[in-house]
Amino acid sequence: MKLVIAYIRPERLNDVKQALYAKEIYSMTVTNVLGSGRQKGFTETWRGVTMEVNLLKKVRLEIGVNEDFLEPAIDAIKSAGQTGNEGDGVIFVVELARALRIRTEEDGIL
Repeated sequence: MKLVIAYIRPERLNDVKQALYAKEIYSMTVTNVLGSGRQKGFTETWRGVTMEVNLLKKVRLEIGVNEDFLEPAIDAIKSAGQTGNEGDGVIFVVELARALRIRTEEDGIL
């Protein structure tokens, strides 16, 4: 079992969800986050005051998958989340030791 953690642009979320649904991957957790990576932020002027914005809005997706769905999940996120510009995001794959369903106490559910 693997945990796929992806940081993507907020405006790409609907496209990524549709791509995951097309690959029959429906279970995910979505969180709005702030962060900085290679984009490093930007400078803007508002009401005559120059402000440096270092933390940019991103969306964090967490998807628990078994080995059969790992590559389809990664492919869906890559293809739907990519714009070709810096700041498209990053995907991490982490080993998941165990998963339990609370309601049924089912073990190894992925």
